[in-house]
Amino acid sequence: MKSKIQFLLLLFIGTALLGNAQLLTNKEWQFTEQDTLRGSITPEREWWDLSFYHLDIAVDPDKKYIAGSNTIRYTVLKENQMLQLDLQPPLKIEKVTQDGEELEVDSNINAHFVHLIKKQQIGDSNEIIVQYSGHPKEAVNAPWDGGFSWDKDENGNHFVATSCQGLGASVWWPNKDHMYDEVDSMAISVKVPKNLINVSNGRLLKIDDHGETKTFHWFVSNPINNYGVNVNIADYVHFGEKYQGEKGTLDMDYYVLRYNLEKAKVHFTDAPKTIEAFEYWFGPYPFYEDSFKLVETPYLGMEHQSSVTYGNQYQKGYLGRDLSGTGWGLKFDYLIIHESGHEWFANNITYKDIADMWVHEGFTAYSESLFLDYHESTKAAEEYIYGLRKNIRNDRPLIGPYNVNQEGSSDMYIKGANLLHTLRQVVNDDSKWREILRGLNTEFYHQTVTTDQIEEYISAQMQRNLQPFFDQYLRTVKVPVLEYKIEGKLLSYRYSDIVEGFDMPLRIFVNGEKKWIHPTAKWKSEKLKANNTSVTMDPNFYIENRRIP
Repeated sequence: MKSKIQFLLLLFIGTALLGNAQLLTNKEWQFTEQDTLRGSITPEREWWDLSFYHLDIAVDPDKKYIAGSNTIRYTVLKENQMLQLDLQPPLKIEKVTQDGEELEVDSNINAHFVHLIKKQQIGDSNEIIVQYSGHPKEAVNAPWDGGFSWDKDENGNHFVATSCQGLGASVWWPNKDHMYDEVDSMAISVKVPKNLINVSNGRLLKIDDHGETKTFHWFVSNPINNYGVNVNIADYVHFGEKYQGEKGTLDMDYYVLRYNLEKAKVHFTDAPKTIEAFEYWFGPYPFYEDSFKLVETPYLGMEHQSSVTYGNQYQKGYLGRDLSGTGWGLKFDYLIIHESGHEWFANNITYKDIADMWVHEGFTAYSESLFLDYHESTKAAEEYIYGLRKNIRNDRPLIGPYNVNQEGSSDMYIKGANLLHTLRQVVNDDSKWREILRGLNTEFYHQTVTTDQIEEYISAQMQRNLQPFFDQYLRTVKVPVLEYKIEGKLLSYRYSDIVEGFDMPLRIFVNGEKKWIHPTAKWKSEKLKANNTSVTMDPNFYIENRRIP
């Protein structure tokens, strides 16, 4: 690797298009009209509420070509006669119709403005049909720089998959490409060559055999975000199992390349272990109705809802590496655990704006330690979390600029995980902490959220003003520093490099004995039992410390 930044971009899978982000230092972001059209809730978006999609396409892997339609059903919230659709070149909209009548469309690169003829009256349920075709963008470095991945397996069969977080689902299908409005349900029909299988989200309803081609019809009964929709086409074989979970029987299905079947049957035992651990910590798997799937792909993987994609080459860790350097990271398959964790944080609880992407990645990176906590020990979980800490760069705040489709620092993974691990220490009650994590998935079940909502919920549950805490870790790059000095039997301490009001209680060890102190920006002093006392910090808190002579 040429640099640590490039190493980290390869290191942290999670789904973000980190390779597409500009890692700026001491520079202001520069945005275009297209950034605003993509990243904001425009007047042409806000007046209609999504209810249903039917994406119906044919995929020709030989030509790297797709063609078809998306039927979009919506409810009118405000009167308006202009509707914004999103579709990225080189794909082209061929025609948009409503009630059989062709509509005029004004295009501005990725954004397309449909002139509606029918009067759009509040409360009405209407639909448009968008026909489109073309050669979609080919993924350069999926999933970070996504699109369509056109590959071949070892037997020469086509091996095709989509990935599009950040870049946008409109890179391969026309839709309302903003995260704030999730469609309530969705049908996905994909026509492929007869020797291949398509796997998408939800449940397989039927397969139509046309002789030289087959169409696979899938249905998603739960709300789904745009980037969570996927197409996977290969010479797949299927196996599965039934998991008895908190909400009953969960169908767990696995689609892998034919020659990897026996290997997958052994390796995918991490999947039910993941559901077991995360149902304990986060609550019931959020999509029982749509099942759970692991689907092998030619790229590393992503958290497509109920169709989690997998490309970790059947290795423990991250492509055989332990990201923490502690040994604990080789106890599980990173991709299975991390991407499955996103079913709770990304697919159940989804950010409204990608600026708040830490909600997806921070909680899910933290879930890796909770997997260890459940199956190994709390000590293992702790060692794993602060083993990861060495990779935090503190280059930019975790929260990015709003309304322009731009995420914050890639530190959102590990710093986000350490933020949450630190909060667990402040709670100082694992039963309460588990209650908070499960409560988040109940309070915001199948919803899109803002960082503020997450902050307010946790603050209310902890009965503590956590605004300074979140401001410190999410909105600055400063790490709190505990400054302390020992003079005889007097311990003095304070925080520095903090935002106003930061007052996190801290657990320390005095001669090996646990002790809580409550530092602020002002010096405080406490008497110790003896001179020359040993004082050490609890490493579970993400702070730095400095002893003053």
